[in-house]
Amino acid sequence: MRPESLDFLRAIVDTPSPSGYEERAAEVFRQYTRPFADSVVTDVHGNVWAALHPEAEMRVMLAGHMDEIGFIIHHIDDKGLLYFSGIGGHDSTIPVGQRVWVHGKRRVPGVIGRKPIHLLEEEERKRKPNLHDLWIDIGATSRAEAEELVSLGDVATYQVEFQPLLGDRATARGFDNKMGSFIVAEALRLLSEQGGLDPNVGVFAVATVQEEIGLRGARTSSFTINAQSGLCVDVNHAIDYPGVSPSRYGKLDVGAGPSLTRGANTNPIVFRMVQEAAQEEGIPYQVDVAPGGTGTDGNAMQLNRGGMAVGILGVALRYMHTPCELLSLTDVENCAKLMAAYCRRVRPDTDFTPRLLD
Repeated sequence: MRPESLDFLRAIVDTPSPSGYEERAAEVFRQYTRPFADSVVTDVHGNVWAALHPEAEMRVMLAGHMDEIGFIIHHIDDKGLLYFSGIGGHDSTIPVGQRVWVHGKRRVPGVIGRKPIHLLEEEERKRKPNLHDLWIDIGATSRAEAEELVSLGDVATYQVEFQPLLGDRATARGFDNKMGSFIVAEALRLLSEQGGLDPNVGVFAVATVQEEIGLRGARTSSFTINAQSGLCVDVNHAIDYPGVSPSRYGKLDVGAGPSLTRGANTNPIVFRMVQEAAQEEGIPYQVDVAPGGTGTDGNAMQLNRGGMAVGILGVALRYMHTPCELLSLTDVENCAKLMAAYCRRVRPDTDFTPRLLD
């Protein structure tokens, strides 16, 4: 991966952006895309899109959400302890003992506390904790001291940042799915710098908001852009570690290439075009099967207005919704290349109507 792209990936995954609080990540996305986009727009919902040929009648929307899971402060007690709710889906065994940043009047370090195992009743030891059993301790000794820095509605994220591992692997807190925002931006950069996009086709690379709480940003941005076709990219579950069965979930491996989703949430013409692009460009890929709607922005995109011809790409990820999500940087690069390759194959008269082809 070129150094400038790696710097962007590192910056956007490290930037805190729990759902509803994506402003910091949005600025990172805007700063990166402005030099090569024809236009950069931020809507009232907080979605950001960078576009090439934005006035074209044929439009392709590329979507990767920039929100992440996190915590929101809902109570400060008399001792200055912060009680929180989860933003997005959490395994409540993960937060115990973690260090966090509370994003208040300034960034405040804290730790997530719980009664130690020595003081747990026998029944408590048998069950996983609930989030309401936990609190954030910033070292304050009173509510007044805590409220000098933290207000109700402030958010917190884990104190975990991007880190390279062996080979092309890396781990980070926010790969789900700021990796997707990175990919749509990189696909747009490739189209801008390497060419090949039909001048009568517009491409909109969208960093969407609030996916983790209901695909909300994809709904509003899809309506505004009103594209005929779109590609969503998100992480999906790698099935290459102990305890998960390919016969139950399908085979998806880290490092084996981006995934192409096939099923009711994807347009068959778009799937075929993406698959052919991968084969012609020599990009390795895997097929991910989804019988119905997916939990991705692609679901909202497909149901926009009279319908959008959608394809869903993915990058296999281990340890989703934890502070140590793991993926292959080569898969990420190849996913951006595949997105760009698809866009180059779209023409103003491309017919996405599902039909039998010879």
